[in-house]
Amino acid sequence: METLYRAVEQPRPETSPSLVRPRRRRSFLSRLLASWKLYLALLPTLLILGLLSYYPAINGLYHSFFLWQPGYDSPFTGLENFKAMLSDSVFLQSFGNIVQFFLFGITLAWLLPLLAAELVLTLSSKRWQFLFRTLLILPLAFPLVVVYELWGFIYDPQVGLLNSFLHALGLGALAQNWLGNPSIALYSLMLLGIPWIASTPFLIFLAGLQSIPKEIYDAAAIDGVGWLRRIIFIDVPLLLGQFRLLLVLAIISFIQLAVPMALLTNGGPAYATMTPALYMINTAFFDGNWGYAAAISTVLFVITLAFSFIVLRVQRRQAAAV
Repeated sequence: METLYRAVEQPRPETSPSLVRPRRRRSFLSRLLASWKLYLALLPTLLILGLLSYYPAINGLYHSFFLWQPGYDSPFTGLENFKAMLSDSVFLQSFGNIVQFFLFGITLAWLLPLLAAELVLTLSSKRWQFLFRTLLILPLAFPLVVVYELWGFIYDPQVGLLNSFLHALGLGALAQNWLGNPSIALYSLMLLGIPWIASTPFLIFLAGLQSIPKEIYDAAAIDGVGWLRRIIFIDVPLLLGQFRLLLVLAIISFIQLAVPMALLTNGGPAYATMTPALYMINTAFFDGNWGYAAAISTVLFVITLAFSFIVLRVQRRQAAAV
């Protein structure tokens, strides 16, 4: 037994590094062959994406350098389509309109959903929280086209609800042609869907607030932190990830914004509500200038990609610093 114990207690001789055979990393081809069934299952999805998403995008990028007329000879024009944008007053005005929409969308249109999410979470009863959460997000189930058409009726200068309400209050002097006046048409469209609670920002803010540990709120209550100070100094800093996500989504959605304008104003009056995406559609389908429209789509794609990359890069650096 003593001999056995001594044999067990003796340290094992170290293996020379030269005698250890390094693990051979499997090549990409071998990993591909080992998992070919999984990649084969993804093949139909990749083919559909390539046909319906990637091919149109690459095709549009290619034809942005041509005087493109589908079905006819399309001579190469180089950068002429892009140069024409610099002197296109309608295109520049449409970008000014979309910048105003963007600034409005990331300020007031975020503030009210954030306050609504805060109010929902202040309810002590889980049942009341569920009820109000359901009521506030239920309008998301309605088709946007129906919502826009309803607002078109509200803004109607003759029989619209808004002007009728103003006349009933004795404020008929304030009645306007809300979508026909170039000075207020853009701002009238900004108010579509007020108070903007039934929206993606409300859902994201609510989910972010629910993920904050309750111990933080308890500590803040012990220190006597009020409701407003808690929102500013606790909730907002802890929701920075949600704000960054919403910023990327806002960049993409506002760059592509065209549906409400197409339904209610068609970019008018006097291009006061024109957006780049709507101008691209009109240029292609109504003016027949497909090459110029492809150049506009390329510019919109580059702007969206650049801003999204910047936001995600900043987020990655902040995460690495933490």
